[in-house]
Amino acid sequence: MKKITIIFSAIILFASCLPQPKNKSLPPYQNIVILSDMSDRIEPFINGSIPNQQFPPKDIDEIRKIVQFFKDECVKQGKKIGDRSCITFSTFSEKIAISVDVEQIKNLKDKQEFVNSTGKYVGCGLVEKLVEFENTVKTVYDNTQNLGLDLISILIEKIENENILKHDTFLAAGLDTTFINYENHIYIFTDGYLEYWNPNANRQFYFGSPEINKVRQYCVNNGVDIKTALVSDKSLGLPSYRSIKNQYVNLHILETHERDFNKTLNTYRYPKGLRDNEILEAVWRKWAEESGFKSFEWKKY
Repeated sequence: MKKITIIFSAIILFASCLPQPKNKSLPPYQNIVILSDMSDRIEPFINGSIPNQQFPPKDIDEIRKIVQFFKDECVKQGKKIGDRSCITFSTFSEKIAISVDVEQIKNLKDKQEFVNSTGKYVGCGLVEKLVEFENTVKTVYDNTQNLGLDLISILIEKIENENILKHDTFLAAGLDTTFINYENHIYIFTDGYLEYWNPNANRQFYFGSPEINKVRQYCVNNGVDIKTALVSDKSLGLPSYRSIKNQYVNLHILETHERDFNKTLNTYRYPKGLRDNEILEAVWRKWAEESGFKSFEWKKY
């Protein structure tokens, strides 16, 4: 028994002398995906024609802000080492038009030369790639036009099948583990209306003027606000689509506007609380929440 006790004590002493595993979790890297709706909302800008609306320039200005955020706050040129952030752009009708993915450069020395545009990346580093990114965005806007597309169905397909998301992972070195986390942001540039070509074939995610008016009339007839109307009568909104991947997506809907605003008279057709944009926001938000997205932002400008 004494020998057993001595052996057991020796094992404990030996185990206490072994190096203990160290786990650390890095601050999340950003994966930014920009999707642009190139439907008839941008028609005046195709083929160099004179614009009579201001939406696409606003798109480009806002995308430029996102690119600047990517450079200054995600990659942090000159301040951060070993970044893994990524920014991509495409239209709904096409695959990725351009991507700047810092994670693709595995060697740390090469990565920092790329980020700082030094060494073998002089003249072809991060700064130059982001200029190319913005130029590609402008070219796509100048040369692309689609009929109305089923945006939500396409968004679902892109999330499910086009490998646009990044997922958390880890690196193991001996006993130590480093956890790598990502924040996925999908920015959709659209007017907010969900009208598409040939809705008679499939109206699952169609939401245009008739649907908006139906919500508005329900609110008037029953003396309720938009949110209450959508909860009370589920047929007024959109069917949810739950996917395990949605929980990793921060969804941003940008550049929305209201057709019921008269720019000449500076007046609205409908009172506050019943306007197109307010109804569209509530419908999109309810759909995003019920579909399990991580967060939702709606922006009008």
